[in-house]
Amino acid sequence: MIQGVPAEQVAALVRTLAERGETVAAAESLTAGLLTAVLTTVPGSSAVVRGGLVVYGTDLKASLAGVDPRLLAERGPVDSEVAAALAAGARARCGATIGLGLTGVAGPGPQDGVPAGTVFVALESPRGGLVSLLRATGTRDEVRAAAVRAALGLIEDDLDAIIE
Repeated sequence: MIQGVPAEQVAALVRTLAERGETVAAAESLTAGLLTAVLTTVPGSSAVVRGGLVVYGTDLKASLAGVDPRLLAERGPVDSEVAAALAAGARARCGATIGLGLTGVAGPGPQDGVPAGTVFVALESPRGGLVSLLRATGTRDEVRAAAVRAALGLIEDDLDAIIE
């Protein structure tokens, strides 16, 4: 498991998704598939995880995840609207109930004027959309782990909305 993400939390999340008949897919930039890998460490996760898109290159955000190229040109790849579009793209392209989009700068230095540790994580589901801005610190691995933890938190928040 990755730093700061208890295996029990991931297993409980996958179990809850399965019990509710929900599925998940992700379009991952800075995490390059790490979120999907974490979710699939749980036995039986194939009932829940539809798939993932690794869209590390900016052009792939458009061609694989369906992000509007004009949005990418105007805002750059590290942006809240881009994260939301990645989530929508993952959901649509993979046929999942819940789509997640992760984009940011893992470091060690800035990218296109965006400081290292800047991360946007987004979720889209039938219950609506959520976007979170994270200002993570630490090494590349620590920033990426923080992004995964934030994405898991968004899934939990979205599922909690069912109960309320």
